[in-house]
Amino acid sequence: MSTIEQLKQDNAEFQWHPMAHPAAMKKSKPDIVARGEGCWIWDVDGHKLLDGVGGLWASNLGHSATAVRDAIVAQLDELPFYNTFRGTSHPRAIELSAQLVKMMEPDGVASVMFSSGGSDAVETALKLARQYHKLRGEKDRFKFISLRQGYHGVHFGGMSVNGNTNFRRAYEPLLPGCFHIDTPWLYRNPYTNDPLELGEICAELLEREIVFQGPDTVAAFIAEPVQGAGGVIVPPANYWPLVRKICDKHGVLLIADEVVTGFGRTGHLFGTRLWGVTADLWCLAKGISSGYVPLGATAISAKVAQVFNDDKSGQAAVGHGYTYSAHPVAAAAALATLAQIQALDVPGNAGRVGAVMQERLRQLEKTCSFVGNVRGVGLMLGIEMVDDKATRTPMPRSSDIPARVAKEAYQRGLMVRISGPNLILSPPLVISLDEVNHLCDVLEASFAAVEASL
Repeated sequence: MSTIEQLKQDNAEFQWHPMAHPAAMKKSKPDIVARGEGCWIWDVDGHKLLDGVGGLWASNLGHSATAVRDAIVAQLDELPFYNTFRGTSHPRAIELSAQLVKMMEPDGVASVMFSSGGSDAVETALKLARQYHKLRGEKDRFKFISLRQGYHGVHFGGMSVNGNTNFRRAYEPLLPGCFHIDTPWLYRNPYTNDPLELGEICAELLEREIVFQGPDTVAAFIAEPVQGAGGVIVPPANYWPLVRKICDKHGVLLIADEVVTGFGRTGHLFGTRLWGVTADLWCLAKGISSGYVPLGATAISAKVAQVFNDDKSGQAAVGHGYTYSAHPVAAAAALATLAQIQALDVPGNAGRVGAVMQERLRQLEKTCSFVGNVRGVGLMLGIEMVDDKATRTPMPRSSDIPARVAKEAYQRGLMVRISGPNLILSPPLVISLDEVNHLCDVLEASFAAVEASL
């Protein structure tokens, strides 16, 4: 076993960290998390922190879910790995597919295709959308429309529909046929301060883009029910129902990227349920296995599945899949996770304690001079820091204020995530009310400390 000093020395010496400049990681070395229990983590120096990041939107059951751990161990003893390519399967893959479809039966889901994570799930959905239209004789439907600020993973397909230039620029040219429209972002939009009017305007922008591109060329519209990495942007209540009507009107599939919002994060089991709509394809990951073992899934509506099932031409064979699709250990972890989600009423807890977190931290808009907007739903919340509150002038990426707030929180026992000018919170969904109040206490003190130093 490496010594603590050796770990610190080697941390950024041999591995490149995601979403980071390799040289920057060597200069300012990442925190090393060594242990977790419940909603708490400890770094290698023994410093205890409440996990306000939830691993990365993923550790919904916290870090010591015994039922999930036991399922993993039992599966390792029974069958550590086998593939699910045509002609083979294993019990856990079969059981998990049945359980997931049953859980999503109210949403009209008929089938599911497994993968290794969220980016894979998005790639699967994009491919299936194109193939669906080809099977229906509409081979020209290859285009995708998505939202600015949206995040859909790091594969070339997902990057191409991503709506943040930072994730795209270094890898262009990307997939052709991808177009972006304005996000219904109440705090930052050029149209209106009225939420319902904004929902109508942004839905109209989608329809105008579909018509401009030619409805017979558009395969799908993909969006997160609530944008996560883009800054926790919650759309107006009328937006998704309007989008559903527009997609139906023009024969465009609706892909819900639920990698973050799925399995309870918003206070509802799925983010689409928050808005009272159903999608045609759902991208799932993270919370499906509570992050214990990597797993992704693409849920397929009965409407889409029927086209594949009814095909007589042979063109419905899915030329897509991953070696580790429905990995037995991951599937076992997911089955245990889904059981715990239901037994513990995880979405209900996220809604109840999340409401307290939302109410308390929105007070920062009044008490802190550089907090422009606090927004979120359930146990996902973003705090946007600005240069000028009156004009909503964005805080430049060169500012050290967000990092200073994060450091103050870390020193006080709270791990948070900084993304540009946003501080993002996504704690485990089993977090208690006392722990949420502790989280809020620490953040209030952290912002106050930075405020006093300015």
